[in-house]
Parts: sequence; C-alpha cells; structure tokens
Amino acid sequence: MLSEIALCHKVVGIKQSGRALREGRVRKVFLACDADPMVLTNIEALCAEGNIPVEKDATMRELGLSAGIAVGASVIALLND
Repeated sequence: MLSEIALCHKVVGIKQSGRALREGRVRKVFLACDADPMVLTNIEALCAEGNIPVEKDATMRELGLSAGIAVGASVIALLND
C-alpha cells in the first residue's frame, strides 16, 4: 500500500489534492486515519462524487514518510499516468 505512494506521481495536502480531484486527475486517495475529520470532509465528498477509491489505514506520519516529506500528511492523491 504505502510503497505504491513512493513509486507514483502524486500530490500531497488538502489544497493540491482537492484541486487535482476537481480536475479529474486522481486515481486513488490516501487519507490519514488520525487526521481531523472536519478537514477531510471536502476531500471525501469529492472522492465519492468522482468514484475515487480511498484508503484510510495509515497515519499522518506514515503518509508523510511514504511521500518523502519530513512532516505528516493528511491527504495524498495518486495521479493518473
């Protein structure tokens, strides 16, 4: 699961992921299980609207490490190739 993040084109964060979802460029989304649910509401709605698969198994720290950044990440969106 998390190794998939390191190997794919992606965007990290709420704003960039939301923009990519609205533009139809996303094939899968990872949401941190320990992120504030209020922050993720819009992303979850966009995923449901676009029928995008969502995984919620990783923590913010795990997502950040998988993306190669030094801080936690609440959202990572894998982009279409």
